[in-house]
Amino acid sequence: MTKIGVLMIQLGTPDEPTASAVQRYLHEFLSDPRVIETPRWKWQILLKYVILPRRAPQSAAKYARIWDPMTGSPLLHITRLQAKALQRALPENLVVRIGMRYGKPSIDSAVCELLAAGTDRIVVLPMYPQYSAASTGTACDKLFDVLRRLRFMPSIRIVPPFFADAAYIRAQASIVRAEHARLDRPPDKIVFSFHGYPVAFVERGDPYQEQVEATTQQLANMLRLSPNEWLLTYQSQFGRQAWIEPFTEATLCKLAREGARRVMIASPGFTTDCLETIDEIGRESAESFRRAGGEQLIRCPCLNDSPEWIEAMRQLILRESLGWYPAGGQTSDGSKQASHPNEDESTVLDVERTNERAV
Repeated sequence: MTKIGVLMIQLGTPDEPTASAVQRYLHEFLSDPRVIETPRWKWQILLKYVILPRRAPQSAAKYARIWDPMTGSPLLHITRLQAKALQRALPENLVVRIGMRYGKPSIDSAVCELLAAGTDRIVVLPMYPQYSAASTGTACDKLFDVLRRLRFMPSIRIVPPFFADAAYIRAQASIVRAEHARLDRPPDKIVFSFHGYPVAFVERGDPYQEQVEATTQQLANMLRLSPNEWLLTYQSQFGRQAWIEPFTEATLCKLAREGARRVMIASPGFTTDCLETIDEIGRESAESFRRAGGEQLIRCPCLNDSPEWIEAMRQLILRESLGWYPAGGQTSDGSKQASHPNEDESTVLDVERTNERAV
């Protein structure tokens, strides 16, 4: 049976929460021309002598707050859990590996492992629901750069942006519902926070903002939220250029000043909890909200390794690899594989309706 590789690509993480390790990571990240489109010579001088010496120690302190002494980086640890769960859910001839665009394990090492495992075709899953040149675009750049150096190039299929995929939206909705069910009373507002993006990038043709808005609207519809129950915001701005608004922290402070006491916040653009969700939202934004008069900011976890998200990834992979594997085979955990990614759609919808009634 032909072996098929599955490459999950994530953004990346420092090796450890120290200033030197964070500086190496940030140097690679901020030197990417897809991330910073300033002329190279000018930007490298600013980066080396101004930004990295100042930013690396600050970021290292933030990473230290979220770093687990046993499992290390939350993003890497959770991505590994996702990969293990996805491996169990897929047919036995699919081999799952993870690669980080910046840091370790690298995309290069992941491709080498897949080829060493005997795969001659690879399905690539960039772990970004909404496309942007600074995330999906640069991940593919790096992948193709790795492939360009190979004597034998495997066949490649890349999962397209899944911002409106039904299974992805269901998985996101299930996370929000689960947090909602734990509350003794409904929040005053639900905020959907996405990673910020420069206005100039959108003006040059990136569909990011359009896809973010489509995701949020579909998620609000599935949760049956009225227009006055939710807001869309953007976080993590960097530099002096114009960024898409409204900003997450400013919006939370405004809500608090207007009388909102409890706000729930979800991060549908992140498939894995990381610095931006755990520390930036869970600590910094929560503190700003309380200082402005709010009482509690309820942070929804990301998709992580929830069963609904593993099922969504399974469907994405099998849909993109259709024709590469024999239908109805065995998964790696011994259970029978559905002959089509949507074979169990009616069951999923029945569960969805039950959840909706419960909420």
